[in-house]
Amino acid sequence: MKAKSVLWLWLLLFSGVAWSLDASLSQYKLGSGDVIKITVFGQEDLSLTTKLPNHGVINYPFLGDISVIGLTGAEFEAKLYAGLKGDYLVEPSVSVTVIEYRPFFIDGEVKRPGGYPYQPGLSVNKAAALAGGFTERASKTKIFIRRENDSGQQEQLSAQSTDVVLPGDIVTVQQSFF
Repeated sequence: MKAKSVLWLWLLLFSGVAWSLDASLSQYKLGSGDVIKITVFGQEDLSLTTKLPNHGVINYPFLGDISVIGLTGAEFEAKLYAGLKGDYLVEPSVSVTVIEYRPFFIDGEVKRPGGYPYQPGLSVNKAAALAGGFTERASKTKIFIRRENDSGQQEQLSAQSTDVVLPGDIVTVQQSFF
């Protein structure tokens, strides 16, 4: 009976972590460098895969130039749905999926600073591991993440090794004095 309780506890814990990760990615805002796939069910000529450019505008069949940067996948789906419904399709079924997230960057006291492909569930520790690990001089308490906020402004956040890293983030690991 005790083993069953432990199993349920692990299952609840895991599902809570997975739910919070899904919740944060569902609010993920598209940015330049993301590769997205647009699928319109039954309309192959309206389905495409594209990398979002720096200016954030893509040219979509029938609708022309559409600004994508800063929208969530669901918001972009709604925009496409509204544009296609009526004049072009009766009831379009539109799906937008992020195929490849824009990279994150890590610099400072890591062995191989640079840009790396984003992976869902990435923490500061995991980001440092991708960069070859912390150097001997790395401070585990002086870590900063530079991130774009909802208004498009860069903000600097103090971070711990377990904090979440998002696509486009710049992680800086500073030097320890001891």
